[in-house]
Amino acid sequence: MRELFHEIASSLRNNKLRTALTGFAVSWGIFLLIALLGAGNGLMNSFMGNMEQFVSQTVSVEGWRTSKPYAGYKENRRIELDQRDIDYTEGRDWEGTITGVTTTTPSTSATLTLNGHSAGGWIMGVMPENLEMEKRQMAAGRYINAADVKERRKVIVLSTAHAKELQPQDPEGIVGKWVNAGALAFRVIGLYHTEEQDFRRPTPIPYSTYKGIYDSSDKVESISFSVSGPKNLKEHEAFQEAYVGALKRMHSIAPDDQMGLWVRNGYTQNMQMNKASGIIRIALWILGLLTLISGIVGVSNIMLITVKERTHEFGIRKAIGAKPGDILKLIITESVTITAAFGYVGMFLGMLACEIMDKTVAQRGVNVGFDTIKMLVNPSVGLDVALEATLLLIIAGTLAGLVPAWKAAKVKPIEALRAE
Repeated sequence: MRELFHEIASSLRNNKLRTALTGFAVSWGIFLLIALLGAGNGLMNSFMGNMEQFVSQTVSVEGWRTSKPYAGYKENRRIELDQRDIDYTEGRDWEGTITGVTTTTPSTSATLTLNGHSAGGWIMGVMPENLEMEKRQMAAGRYINAADVKERRKVIVLSTAHAKELQPQDPEGIVGKWVNAGALAFRVIGLYHTEEQDFRRPTPIPYSTYKGIYDSSDKVESISFSVSGPKNLKEHEAFQEAYVGALKRMHSIAPDDQMGLWVRNGYTQNMQMNKASGIIRIALWILGLLTLISGIVGVSNIMLITVKERTHEFGIRKAIGAKPGDILKLIITESVTITAAFGYVGMFLGMLACEIMDKTVAQRGVNVGFDTIKMLVNPSVGLDVALEATLLLIIAGTLAGLVPAWKAAKVKPIEALRAE
């Protein structure tokens, strides 16, 4: 075995160009596979992370403007939800199916001020369940609770961006202080996390407090609730059609008008998102495997050329006593050695490329209107996947060298010596 590896090392040194071409094909295939999978995983992590900010296991309904005339009403009529819609949602028709009904009020613009600093705010009344519904992450303090709503407390929750504008030197220290919202004062009880460039930053106060100060009507901005019963996408879509259809009849909206009510169904969105992410992952693996196959084809072509170039050499070996098995073992061992060595080089470079992407591209954000999202999040490939891909290429490289090696081992010495 020692002599075999010494002979292989000598062969590789004497054929540097051939070795370099074979090694490049192997390394390039593994490198592209790992880099592609890493970028794909980063894209999927970004996709899933950003969608989690908007998708929750709740259904939300808001009034919108109609797009079609109906029942004597003109198009572009503003639909406002009210207590009647809340009572219907909580009623017997949906008993056992709809639970956890919560509402929010319309927003009222107000200028927030504290010690000479100011910030623009949109005050809205919420229930405690709004925290989970909107997927808010608390940065300090707490959110609106049931006691705040029951006692109509004058408390407010700000965004971290508001806090930085109102108290730049110590944003989190604003919790517990009183801020002015127009002519009224509210005590800050908590901060929820938001990016500075994110314009979607309401300032929640208790629902009952808002109704007592800004709006005494029974109008509401949205109705949100959880659903139990439907188990799959088809059943959830059927439920939504039935529920929204009933609200449309209550507000005289055309049955085929898709604009009268705006519905966000977190259940169906989540199912569709999981389906889409699965398709994307399959597509990434197909592209990766095609890339790997291109590397295998490159290795196969080079091995065929290598065996053809060395036919004369194999004839000499057989003429002086080498057995077919010796020729076969020599070619296969050389193929495995080149594929393994350069395969791990490609794996290392691919993992390094993922680290570079994580430190560069993954740190950049893309402005999409009212929000900023990261292009890539943790673009990496598990070590097990990288090793499995490298092992697959090594096996493929071995099989690629097997066919030409078998032909070379079977050639007669006299025919091999005649080869040029």
